[in-house]
Amino acid sequence: MLANRVKKRFKHLSKRFSRQQIDVFRLYDWDIPEIRAVVDWYGGHLVIGEYMRRQSVPEWLLLMGRAVADTLNVPAERLHLKQRWAGRQEGKRYERIDYTDKKIVLHERDFKFLVNPYDYVDTGLFSDHRDTRQMVRQMAAGKDFLNLYCYTASFSCYAAKGGARSTVSVDRSESVIQWAGENLKLNEIDPKNNRLVHAHTFDYLKKAHREGKQFDLAVVDPPSYSTTKVRNESFDIARDHPRLLSAVIDLMRPKATLFFSTNHQDFTLCMDRIKAAAVEEITAQTIPEDYRNKRKTIHRCWRITV
Repeated sequence: MLANRVKKRFKHLSKRFSRQQIDVFRLYDWDIPEIRAVVDWYGGHLVIGEYMRRQSVPEWLLLMGRAVADTLNVPAERLHLKQRWAGRQEGKRYERIDYTDKKIVLHERDFKFLVNPYDYVDTGLFSDHRDTRQMVRQMAAGKDFLNLYCYTASFSCYAAKGGARSTVSVDRSESVIQWAGENLKLNEIDPKNNRLVHAHTFDYLKKAHREGKQFDLAVVDPPSYSTTKVRNESFDIARDHPRLLSAVIDLMRPKATLFFSTNHQDFTLCMDRIKAAAVEEITAQTIPEDYRNKRKTIHRCWRITV
């Protein structure tokens, strides 16, 4: 059942995405209730994850992987199997799977991005936001752009190519900041006006406020949950997003635009304590065709005008 569904989906999507130079797209996401899996195409590689639960059987993910790889003629060395854990799982969602440090170059429109399908559940590129990135590119000309929880800085690459006056990309992970630098270089983006900042988000926001920094455009796409054991701190998007968004808005110029997104599946936006001129949910505009799913929404997204 899974192999047949994926084969039909690949035939439907692959030619069109090839014309658009889109190498990364989704082929299956729990479309059949009994088959709790996600299947992504990465330019000839397959990344297949199982939505895990207590009664999951170890052999099931391997069987799914073999069935899909066989039907798409993908060799075993290009098949990557992942376990996906929902909610708070004491770090399981982000544990390292391998230590290959292999990255491959894949296209998204006229951009190139380095992805690593081997070592983590997340590969370095969240393809469900490719259309949101295009929105940012179209708005970026002449603006100062802030990218918080920037991961590998794909949004910043789009903003820079869209003519942003400057970009600032912030993430607490030193390794992904280095990865972001590789993506900037790969896309021939001058690091002079496109800064990468290794810092905790709230630390950066306090420092930027003290220094009088201001921005015209921002993307805030935080994790649903995170912990920092060394600092004994935690972040919960349901609890902390008003404080986060208020701190970002304090750095924004009048009439600036902030894109806020979350993958949290049971999220309610609380704007009563946030000073904004307008708030519009634009989820339907930001989810590409291959990520539309009746069972669940891959992300939600709002456009906030200061």
